[in-house]
Amino acid sequence: MPTTPHIAYRAGILHMEATPLPRLAADPAVSTPAHCVSAAAITDRYHTLAEATAATNTAIHYAVKANPSLAVLSLLARLGAGADTVSAGEIRRALAAGIPASRILFSGVGKSAEELAFALEADIVRINIESTSELRLLSAIAARRNTTADIAIRINPDIDPRTHRKITTGTRADKFGIPWRDCEATLAEAAALPGLRITGLAMHIGSQITALAPYEAAFRRLAETTAAMRAQGYPIAHLDIGGGLPTRYDAAAPAPAFSLADYAAAIRAHLAPLACPLAIEPGRALIADAGLLLTRLLHEKHAADKRFLIIDAGMNDLLRPALYDAHHDIVPVSRPDAAAPASPADIVGPICESSDRFAADRPMPPLTSGDLLAILQTGAYGACLASTYNSRLPAAEVMVSGTRAHITRPRPTHDELLAAESIPPWLTEPTDP
Repeated sequence: MPTTPHIAYRAGILHMEATPLPRLAADPAVSTPAHCVSAAAITDRYHTLAEATAATNTAIHYAVKANPSLAVLSLLARLGAGADTVSAGEIRRALAAGIPASRILFSGVGKSAEELAFALEADIVRINIESTSELRLLSAIAARRNTTADIAIRINPDIDPRTHRKITTGTRADKFGIPWRDCEATLAEAAALPGLRITGLAMHIGSQITALAPYEAAFRRLAETTAAMRAQGYPIAHLDIGGGLPTRYDAAAPAPAFSLADYAAAIRAHLAPLACPLAIEPGRALIADAGLLLTRLLHEKHAADKRFLIIDAGMNDLLRPALYDAHHDIVPVSRPDAAAPASPADIVGPICESSDRFAADRPMPPLTSGDLLAILQTGAYGACLASTYNSRLPAAEVMVSGTRAHITRPRPTHDELLAAESIPPWLTEPTDP
């Protein structure tokens, strides 16, 4: 069932805020599949996190990769969020949405020379360095431009976040950051290079962290490293503690083992004694359960002892189940009769891949072709991971606020997709008979 009050049944019909989902599906410009997001849900999540961390001297920098929609970024900008970016394109999006350069961080393990130059030109507040090679490249670029780049060294604390292997970022086996034991040597090199100003340390150990212990271990390591580096004379004035706050994708699963109050208390306990401003980088925690993928049942078929519900959304619209075996709750838009017998079904898409499956053996009520379904908690890593695989048109994107619905990214036409490509001229020339 929905995990936010902004997506709920009213008079038996699933609504996003005050907007009935069938109204969106009936709009030819939206139709199905469509990615829908609630402005009120995002706003509530932001305020809840801001209030929980208010006493920790912490600034919220939204992880743009979770959902880079200009509408989402613009809303978060109005709420006061900064941005954590991992490409020049994300920096451009944040700026275009009204997030000032003074609240934009640049992370990422593979920054190119062109991206670093753009970050300097945009005068963003800080670049998180993830390798000595990147450190030297940025120094050379800044020196040529006769400018100074404010940097933080992203350490890899070698802490297991106990999450899915593919979203773990803070162990020695991961590509991210500089080993924490090499921090002093890296800072020494940075201090000796031109065009760089050391301002802090950063870390991020992973996503969907459902226990507090990994956070506490990482905070301790960051605090100890900061104290040691300060003792060596390095000016560590800012700390970026990353993100990772979880979203409850399965309403039937246990809730995370800690609250935002617990999280804030851990920050105070381990990092407050350092008396410096902090940055956190939530992504899915702000946006995931604000979104849903609206889809329509095309066909139901039975093969041997299997029931298949074939919907018009595919893995090109929502990749997470195929990529991570991720769970998403899936509900009918018309509330089913409580007495209707549910039976297990595989909910699958039309893509020519066996991995195009959103759920296996999921209890579902009786349904009829044409019925609308909602795949929940898709606000993060939904539309932004979409593709045109199988030459399918990308789903429209919609933001809802109360009774208002605005198409933030229209579904392109097939002609528009074809027009974006070209055929080499030698293939259009007449062939010899």
